[in-house]
Parts: sequence; C-alpha cells; structure tokens
Amino acid sequence: MGYKHIMVALDLSEESKMLIDKAVCLAKPLGAEVSFIHIDVNYAELYTGLIDLNMAETQHQAMEASMTQLKDFAEYADYPIKHSLVGSGDLSNELRDTIGEYNVDLVVCGHHQDFWSKILSSTRQLINTSPVDMLVVPIKE
Repeated sequence: MGYKHIMVALDLSEESKMLIDKAVCLAKPLGAEVSFIHIDVNYAELYTGLIDLNMAETQHQAMEASMTQLKDFAEYADYPIKHSLVGSGDLSNELRDTIGEYNVDLVVCGHHQDFWSKILSSTRQLINTSPVDMLVVPIKE
C-alpha cells in the first residue's frame, strides 16, 4: 500500500527540515503529494485576564510570519508542496480535521527527546487522535 498524500506537521524550528527531508524521501518514489501544516498558539485562549493588546492583530501577524516560514520550507523541500496550511488552536483537533478535509493518509511529525517532552508532549496527543498512519521522527536535544 502506498501513500497518496503526506502531511508534515511543522513547528517552524530548524529541525523541521529533517521532517521535510523524511517526507520528501517517502513521497518521491510513490509520487505522493506533500503538504505542510503549522498550528499557531491561539493567544486569546491562553490569557483570560485584562491585557492592553489587540489579540486579533497579534494573531494575524503571527499567522503571516508562519506563512512566510512555510514558503521558505517549501523552497527548501525541492519537491512540489500541495498545500501550506497555518491554523490556530488545539493541535490534535486541527490536525484531525485537516486530515479528513484534505484526504491525508500519512502524517509526519517530530518528537523532541528532552526533559519537557516527557511531561508535555503534543506528539502523544496526536498519536491518540490521528485517524491515519503517523511517522514520528525522534529529535534529540
């Protein structure tokens, strides 16, 4: 069974290139499509007190910066990137919805192997909610 659409979940760090390399390496012999997704933090959900800051404008600027970074990663990939998506909110919910909407059949994501990831791991949440196969790439600190 070959994969037809590979979604790469990127955190926009330099280590994201390792995930892109893995996805492209898998996609080339299969002729699979590759898409990128980055889920930004939803700042409005994190802070519920008073703050003198335009949350909508801050969120918009963060999403524009993320799109610019995804475009740079698309150039780095040297492979056609079908979709470059930026969202905000809960990573596992957003990714699950996107998988269905874009007919993704493999998700590539990284897992930092450090102290904090033993306590707080977004990858573990993805594993528990993903309806498709996942390739989890270890990222050693």
